[in-house]
Amino acid sequence: MSRPRLSPDTWLHAGLDALAVSGPGALGAEPLARALGTTKGSFYWHFKDVSTFQDALLKTWQTRALEQVMQVVGQTGEVEHRLRALGKAILSDPVEPKLRIWAQSDLRAAKTLADIDAERLRLLGRMLTTLGLGNPDFARVLQATLIGLPLLDAQSGSTAFETLVDTILALE
Repeated sequence: MSRPRLSPDTWLHAGLDALAVSGPGALGAEPLARALGTTKGSFYWHFKDVSTFQDALLKTWQTRALEQVMQVVGQTGEVEHRLRALGKAILSDPVEPKLRIWAQSDLRAAKTLADIDAERLRLLGRMLTTLGLGNPDFARVLQATLIGLPLLDAQSGSTAFETLVDTILALE
């Protein structure tokens, strides 16, 4: 019985899942092949080496994260709702906390996160300015919260972010 041919996207999705569950150590050809029930040959058919795969994985995550930002920008309705939606979306990503851990030892992951963080910070700043809160420290505090909460407590992160948004909005 022949197995269906796996696509690069299948490998990338499996890589994101493995990163979310097990961290960057799971991003090798062998553990991914085992998880997909196939051989390493299939991996190397699509990717020259693990480094090339990891570059593609980071690009895939970055594209998703940028699409998330653009979805919030494109939403209609109150800015407060979009601010909360952005926070909820970021906090619900199971990959990002492990990606941040990986970035501590990998310059490619660190650069990917820095680019996304800069874009998110710009968006947070614009939303808060629209709400009459032009102090850039408010945006940085929200950004730091979105980065740190998942690393501390993934279960109650959304509630804590909502509380911080309520506190900041009470200042206007």
